[in-house]
Amino acid sequence: MSVFDKLKNTAQQAVTTAVQTAVSKRETFTFAALPESLAELQALPEASLDTPFKTAALTVLALCAYAADKNIGTEMLNWLRGPRPLNGQEISFLNDRFRDGKTYLPFTYFVGSTPDNQYTPTTPYTIIIESNHGSDEEAGYRKLFIPCGGADSPRPIKLRQRGSDGKWFLWEQYLLTGVRTPKASDPWA
Repeated sequence: MSVFDKLKNTAQQAVTTAVQTAVSKRETFTFAALPESLAELQALPEASLDTPFKTAALTVLALCAYAADKNIGTEMLNWLRGPRPLNGQEISFLNDRFRDGKTYLPFTYFVGSTPDNQYTPTTPYTIIIESNHGSDEEAGYRKLFIPCGGADSPRPIKLRQRGSDGKWFLWEQYLLTGVRTPKASDPWA
């Protein structure tokens, strides 16, 4: 490799790093308590839905509510989805994910939640939402990532912005996929 090629590669790496750093963002959300109704969710400051990060954080809260009460969780998720409520297939998917006592799944996204403590988060409840260089690949959508105490890499969630008012709504979530089994339930622990 010539000196020119080495300089060119170094410059390209510097630009790539600068671009990735410029678009990478991390926001932390803290909640004193988990909402137990749609009205309580809508009363939170994040309910303005003016950033995709806020909508992503509220999605985790809605999934926790779904684990406790499917009707309340469905109301919350439908509100977060805006003009596109859950369909029968999506509800069936949610029910399948929570089957066999896996109601801990959404709690894996809170800081302090690990397999060792049965995914019991610390309080106040804290969620970290991240973006990266690929978050803005599709106009009008934002793909964010939420670190998970039961997985090695953050899990994605996709949000869509409504053009008429700029609000962000839940489009797709990949948060209820497999995680490490809680230690108390793991026969291999």
